[in-house]
Amino acid sequence: MICPRCGTDKDKVLESRSNKEGTAIRRRRQCLNCGHRFTSYERIEEKPIMVIKKDGRHQPFDIGKVERGIRQCTEKLNIPQKDIDMILRRIEDNIYDQAGAKNTVTSKEVGEETLRQLYPVSPVAYVRFASVYRAFDDLDQFIQEIESLTGRER
Repeated sequence: MICPRCGTDKDKVLESRSNKEGTAIRRRRQCLNCGHRFTSYERIEEKPIMVIKKDGRHQPFDIGKVERGIRQCTEKLNIPQKDIDMILRRIEDNIYDQAGAKNTVTSKEVGEETLRQLYPVSPVAYVRFASVYRAFDDLDQFIQEIESLTGRER
C-alpha cells in the first residue's frame, strides 16, 4: 500500500477488522518510512452488473446514481441516515440477486426495486421518487399513485 504522505510502499498492518456486514476489511497501517498512520479497506471485486436502459444502451450499475435519486426524494423528510444506508444496501443486494449469472438488469428493475425499498420507510418519498421515475406529467397520475397506495394500506 502506498503511503498517502510520502509515497513509499513500505508499511505494516497495525490492526485488521471486518465491518458489521462482513463485506469489507478495514486495516490500520503505518508507513515504515515516515511513520504516518492511515486506513485502507479491502472488498471483494465482483464482475460489474450492467443496466440495460430504455433506449437499449448498457451502463454499469452505479448505486451512487440511486443514492442521488433517494437523497432528492427524501430531502426535508427527516429520514435518518441509517435508514437511507439500509435502503441502499437492500437495493444493491437485491439488484445483484436479480442480475444473477447474466450480470444484467433493466433500468425498470432498478427503479421498481428502489420503490419497493422506499415505501416502508416513507410513502411520501415513494411518491416523490415515482413521480420522477415514472415521469408523471399531470396531476391525475399523482392521484392514481396515491390512491393505489391508500388501497395498499387498507
